[in-house]
Amino acid sequence: YCTSFKRQGFNFDAAAHSFGGLKRGNLSRIFSDLELGEKLKIKQSDPSDIIITPEYKVAFYADLKKTIKEFQDTFPSEKKQIERFFYFLANPEPTFFASLRNMTFQYLLDKYFRSQKLKSILSLPLLGNGGLPPSLMSAFIGSKIFTEFLLDGGYYPKGGMQQLPFVLSEKFKEYGGELLLSCPVKKIKLKNKVVQGVVFEKNVFFPARQIISNCDARQTFLTLLNKNTVHKEFLEKLTTMIPSLSAFVLYLGMSKSLKNITTKRTNIWFLSSYDLDKVYLSAEEGNLYRMNYYLVHVIPRDKIILAYNNVAFKNKQFWGKNKKSYSEYFINKIENDLFPGLSDYIIHKEAATPYTLSRYTSNYRGAAYGWASIPSQFAVPNFRQPSFIKGLYLTGHWTTLGLGIPGVAYIGYDTAKIVLRKIQRSRSIMN
Repeated sequence: YCTSFKRQGFNFDAAAHSFGGLKRGNLSRIFSDLELGEKLKIKQSDPSDIIITPEYKVAFYADLKKTIKEFQDTFPSEKKQIERFFYFLANPEPTFFASLRNMTFQYLLDKYFRSQKLKSILSLPLLGNGGLPPSLMSAFIGSKIFTEFLLDGGYYPKGGMQQLPFVLSEKFKEYGGELLLSCPVKKIKLKNKVVQGVVFEKNVFFPARQIISNCDARQTFLTLLNKNTVHKEFLEKLTTMIPSLSAFVLYLGMSKSLKNITTKRTNIWFLSSYDLDKVYLSAEEGNLYRMNYYLVHVIPRDKIILAYNNVAFKNKQFWGKNKKSYSEYFINKIENDLFPGLSDYIIHKEAATPYTLSRYTSNYRGAAYGWASIPSQFAVPNFRQPSFIKGLYLTGHWTTLGLGIPGVAYIGYDTAKIVLRKIQRSRSIMN
């Protein structure tokens, strides 16, 4: 999802459109350790996110005090609680996140606020970046999204999101790694439940003592491995796990500058209903033409708009019938809600459906965020290091531990440390 593509002179980001956690989060440590700052020029949008409803317009700024004042001015009756809530998430106690394991983000909201409208506005980016309303979302994941996407968000690499995986792959090769593209793995080969390597097409075998899988967990355990090697209890858990919602992504190239819309690159969220539970259920049930929220990411200088909202997965035939009409419906919504006259300046438009997302990534049901981040699916055993297979590791947003660029980057970073420690111990024993 973190890629870019070109069409008619426009450089579109496929799905990931910005990232967070570069100042306060673990991503800063990764950038420092790998010296990525020397190769990647990054700018931060300020404000990073603007939320618009029929009654309100509020923004998240790089300056936390400015953000707090913005919300206090909009909801003066919650003034003290707004300050407490923001500072609490910005500077949590060391044991804070561990205490949230079995709670939903709604618990935190109800603890601080009375206004349902304020709760919904604060939760909208969580719904958009995690695919769940606060009543269902893990408090741990919700808090991480809030701190890394909103309190320290809006980062964008020069040249598009593709530059982030590009510099990572270049660094990988600098350290002696060999990158094989367009080489689908068919099987993970085991012997006595110990990894031996991977099998590519035409039975090409690549030996390895450690294997790290970043793909869909269902692909890892149900396709790449023989089901007989997976513990029965874990297999039962895996097949009942709930994936996140998918997404419909709209790409618009414009004939003129978008400075009349905004002069800054930013995420603009539009919400027409404050009942996020109903909004979510409508999307989950596949009610396409009842769009109650969406994101518009505007890049004025490049004359580009990326817009998306969460939708349920449907098959190829369904989207073959509905892709064009839904694209037009989406454009009309943006035009009527936010940018009058928008369609007059569109010179290129295309879209990615959940089927598109599934086709390019093999993600189960085109899931946008891996597993649905409900409390019962947080930190599930064996989704990181399967106890029943030696030498196999999982990383990425299918581990049940995190999502988004900051989340999956940290999981990858931590997985690398675990593998390196084992390699070093093994060498010490041999010596």
